[in-house]
Amino acid sequence: MAPRLQLEKAAWRWTESVCPEEVTQEHIEIAYRVRLEPCVRGLCRRNCKGNPNCLVGVGEHVWLGEIDENSFHNIDDPNCERRKKNTFVGLTNLGATCYVNTFVQVWFLNMELRRALYLYENALSVVKAEECIQEDKEYEPQTICEHLQYLFALLQNSNRRYIDPSGFIRALGLDTGQQQDAQEFSKLFMTLLEDKLSRQKEPYVRDIIQNQFCGQYAYVTICSRCGRESKLVSKFYELELNIQGHKQLTDCVTEFLKEEKLEGDNRYFCETCQSKQNATRKIRLLKLPPTLNLQLMRFVFDRQTGHKKKLNTYIGFGETLEMDPFLEQTDIKYAYELSAVLIHRGVSAYSGHYIAHVKDPQTSEWYKFNDEEIEKMEGKKLQLGIEEELEPSKAAARKPKCAKGIHCSRNAYMLVYRLKIEKMENVDSEIPVFLQKLVELDNCKFEEWCVEMAEMRKESVDKGKAKHEEVKELYQRLPAGADDAYEFIPLEWLQKWLDESTPAKPIDNSKYLCTHGRLHPDKICLMKRISEYSAGVFFQRYDGGPRLKAESLCKDCVVERCRVLRLKNQLNEDYKTIANLVKVTVNSGEGFWIGKASLRRWRQLATEQLGQHQEDEFDQGDLKINGSVEKKEELLETKREDDADTGFNEDIVCQHGCLCTSESERRLISDVAWFKLKEYFPTTPEFRHNQEPCCQCQILEREGERNDALHKKMANDQKLALSNLFQDKNRPSGGSWPQETSELYIVSQFFVEEWRKFIRRPTKCGPVQSLGNSLLLCPHGGLMFSFSTMTKEDSKLIALLWASEWDVIEKHFIVDRTIKITRTTVTADSGVATLYVSEPELCPECREGLLCQQERDLREYAQATIYVHKVVDNKKVMKEAAPELNVSSSDPEDEKDEPLPEGENDPDFSQANGAAKRQKVSVQGQVSYQKQGIRRSTRHRKVRGEKALLVSANQTLKDLKIQIMHAFSVAPFDQNLSLDGKVLNDDCATLGSLGIVPDSVILLKADEPIADYAAMDDVMQGE
Repeated sequence: MAPRLQLEKAAWRWTESVCPEEVTQEHIEIAYRVRLEPCVRGLCRRNCKGNPNCLVGVGEHVWLGEIDENSFHNIDDPNCERRKKNTFVGLTNLGATCYVNTFVQVWFLNMELRRALYLYENALSVVKAEECIQEDKEYEPQTICEHLQYLFALLQNSNRRYIDPSGFIRALGLDTGQQQDAQEFSKLFMTLLEDKLSRQKEPYVRDIIQNQFCGQYAYVTICSRCGRESKLVSKFYELELNIQGHKQLTDCVTEFLKEEKLEGDNRYFCETCQSKQNATRKIRLLKLPPTLNLQLMRFVFDRQTGHKKKLNTYIGFGETLEMDPFLEQTDIKYAYELSAVLIHRGVSAYSGHYIAHVKDPQTSEWYKFNDEEIEKMEGKKLQLGIEEELEPSKAAARKPKCAKGIHCSRNAYMLVYRLKIEKMENVDSEIPVFLQKLVELDNCKFEEWCVEMAEMRKESVDKGKAKHEEVKELYQRLPAGADDAYEFIPLEWLQKWLDESTPAKPIDNSKYLCTHGRLHPDKICLMKRISEYSAGVFFQRYDGGPRLKAESLCKDCVVERCRVLRLKNQLNEDYKTIANLVKVTVNSGEGFWIGKASLRRWRQLATEQLGQHQEDEFDQGDLKINGSVEKKEELLETKREDDADTGFNEDIVCQHGCLCTSESERRLISDVAWFKLKEYFPTTPEFRHNQEPCCQCQILEREGERNDALHKKMANDQKLALSNLFQDKNRPSGGSWPQETSELYIVSQFFVEEWRKFIRRPTKCGPVQSLGNSLLLCPHGGLMFSFSTMTKEDSKLIALLWASEWDVIEKHFIVDRTIKITRTTVTADSGVATLYVSEPELCPECREGLLCQQERDLREYAQATIYVHKVVDNKKVMKEAAPELNVSSSDPEDEKDEPLPEGENDPDFSQANGAAKRQKVSVQGQVSYQKQGIRRSTRHRKVRGEKALLVSANQTLKDLKIQIMHAFSVAPFDQNLSLDGKVLNDDCATLGSLGIVPDSVILLKADEPIADYAAMDDVMQGE
C-alpha cells in the first residue's frame, strides 16, 4: 500500500478539476477512501492507517492458530509457592534486607537459641494471639523477641516456600531501601536481644546469649622493669579479625593475640614503679563460647576517600578449628567445626548482595540461603567455588590452591564455628501451642489463597478460550466488500479488542464526529471500515455509539474542503505573482502604503481566513523586497509581530486610527499588487501614497523630542553640579573631616542610585523629582543609623553628602526631611573630645530592632557560600583560633614550633603551580568579625588550603561535616571545627544557631590516626 501522505493527496486530487457545486457521492466516497483495495495478509507487514479497508496488523496474529492455555492468564501456578518436603523456608528480600535474612537463617539453625525463643514468655502476647485465632485476624507481635519467635515458628512449620519478614524489619526500625553495615548490625542485634531476654524468669532463656555466644579475654600489660602484670577482663560475642596481609584464618587469630611493645612516647605508667616504663601488651583468651563468631574485617575505612572499601583478600579457613593453641591455660578442649559462612557478593562496601551457607545441625547437610531461594548442596560438604566466580574483578588475585578440608574465599565476611560435642544432645525445639495455632492459621490462609489462585487461573483460561473462538469467527467476517453494507469503528478500539491484556470497553465514536454530527474526513485515518454484520455483533456485545454507517459520510465537510483546497491553490499562484510585483519600482503618483510585517505574512493571514491553521504547510521562504533579502532584525521583528493578534495592514495604523508616522515600518506597493491583496482582505485599512501621517502622533513626537532635549540638559546640569557624587569620588568618611567642615548631610543610597541611572540615560530613565528621606527614619521620627556605622556596614543603605552638595540637592529636588550630622568639640577634664550629633536624634529602640532584624536575616539563608580552611601541623594557629582543642598539658609554654611548610604533604593544598611560593596568611586575617554591630560582608579572597562550600542555615553541623568529608577526604569523626575561636561540636545543631553566616571562615583540623591501645591505656590507668 502507498504511504499515508500519498493516500491523503490521492483522496483529494479530484478537487483540482471539480468545483464545490459539482461534488457528487462518488467524490465523497473517494475522500473517505471507501473504494480503496483491502490489504492482503502476508503481503502487508503492518497496518496501513491511511487505508480504512486495511485490517492487517491490528493484533489479529495472536489469535489465529492454536494458542497455549498458559497465555490466557498471567497467574503463576500457586503450587510453585508451596514448600517442598524436607526443605527450609526462605525469606523475602524487601529491597535491601538480604543481610538481615542471612542472620535470621543462621540464628534459626542454632537449636539452642531457637529453643530459648520458644520458651520466651509474654502473657499479653499469648492472650492477643488467642484473640487473633478466634477472630481470624492477622497476628502482629509487639516486641523484637515476639517477632523473632513467630518468625522461627513459621520457618519451622510453614507450608509456604518463603515468608515475609516485614513485621520484624519494621520492629527493628530498618530502612528497607538502604543497605546497612552487616557486621555492625550483627553486634547491635545481639546486644538488643540479650537485653530483652535478660528480663525473663527462666534461667535458660535469660542466659542463652551469655551461654551460647559470650566468651572472655583480657588486655594484659606487663612492665618490663618490675614484671608487674595488670589485667583488664572483658566479654566478647565475636572476635574481629584483621585479614589484610594474611592468607589463613589462623594467621588472623595469631595477629589478634600478638604481643605489642610499648616504648618511647607510648610507654606504660607502672603503678609499682610510679613512672613510665617500657612494657608489653597483648590480648589473652580466657574462655571461648560454644558458638564462636569470627568477624573478618573485610570492610575497612579508607581515609583517603572518606568511604569504606571492601578487601578482596583470599582467606583460607578449615572445616575444623583447633583453638587450644591460642589459650595459655585451659582444662577444656576447644575443638570447633564450621557451621556457617556468610558471603557478600559485590566489589563495593555500599552495594552488593548477602547470602549464607549454613549447616543443618540435625543432618549435617549444607544449604545455601539466598533470600527466597534455598539450595541444598550435593553430599555433605561445603561448596564455595561457584560463589567465588561471581563478579570477577580484573585486579583480583588468583585463587590459591586449598588442601582437603580447607576452603578459600575472598567474599566471606563472617564465620560461625560450633564447639564439637562427642554426644550431641537432642535439643527440644517444639513450638508452643499458641504459636503452632498461629502457624496453622497462616497455613490455612495460604491454602485458601492457593485455591483462589487456581480458580482464577481456570476462569482466565475459560475466558481466553471463549475470546479465541469469538475472534476467529468475527475476524473472518470483518472485511466489507465494495458494494456491501458497512460501518466505521475506531482503530484504537479494534486493537484493544484484539489485545488479550486489555478488556474491551464500549465503542465511543463521538470524538470522531464533525460539527455536523457525521464522520469527520480528517479522522478517517483513525477509523476502519468493517461489515455491518460485524459492527452489529460488536455493538450488541460491547454497546456504545453513535453508529457510523454509509449515511454518516459528511457532504458539507467535503464541499468545504474542496473550496478551501481550490482557494489554497489559487493562493499559491497569487503569492508568486505578488512576490514579483513588489520587486517592481512604484511609479510616482501612484501606489498604496502597506506594513512590512503584513507584506511578509499576508499568505499566512489569508490561510487562517480559509480555516487553515497549520502554518507549517506553507513555506514562507525568503520574500525579497526591492531585490534584497530580509535582514535578521526584520525577521526577529516579524516573529514578535506574528505572536500579536493583528490583522492585515493594521501594523501601520496608529492608536488614533490613522497612518503611522514611522516610515521604517511601511513601504509603497503598486496599485496592481494592492488590489490583488485586497481580494483576500476586502475590509483592510487602506492608505494611498499621498495619505498624510497622523497629525496627533506628529505633535506627540515633537513634544517627546523637546522633553528628551530638556532631560539631557537637566542631566548635564546636575552632573556638573554633583560630579563627585556621580563618580563616587572624594566622599565623606567617618574618620577625617576637613577643618572647615562641621556638617554632613544624609540621603538614601536608593536615591543616589536612581539619580545616577537618570544621569547616564536621560532619554530612557525618567528624572528624579524628589528626595524621600523619611524612609531612613523610624515611626517615632528618630534616625535608625548611628554615625559610627554609616561609612561601614550601613553604607549600602545611606550616603553622606558635603554641605555644598546638599545645597545643590535642595535646589534641584523636593526634599521631605533634612537629616544632618554636626561635629562639635567638648572640653572636659581628660581633654578635648569630638562629638557627632545627628538631627533628628538616634532612636535607640528602633536601632536595636533594626540590628536584630539584620542579624535574623544573616541566620536565615539558603545556598550561601562559606569557606573551610584546613590547618596542617600548625599548633600555634590552632591555639590562637581554638584553644579548647589543645588539651595536652605536656607542651612547654616556650616551645617553638618548626613545622613543615603548610600543606607540604597534604593533597588538599596542592596547586596548579606547585613551585610557586606564597606568603603565609595569618588566621586572624581570615577569621575577622565585628565585636559590635553587624558583621560587614566583604568579598572574600580564598587562600591555600581553603575551599568554598554551599550551605543553608537549616542544615545541621553533621550535614556540613559530610560535605567537608567529600571536599577534604577527612572522616566526620576526625574533624575538629572552630569558628571565631569557638569549637563546633554539636552535630544536631543547625548552622544558623551556631552563628555560621554567609562568608564565614571555619577552621578544620584533622585528627591523625591513633592506635587502639592508647585509648585502652587510659581505661587501665583509671582502673
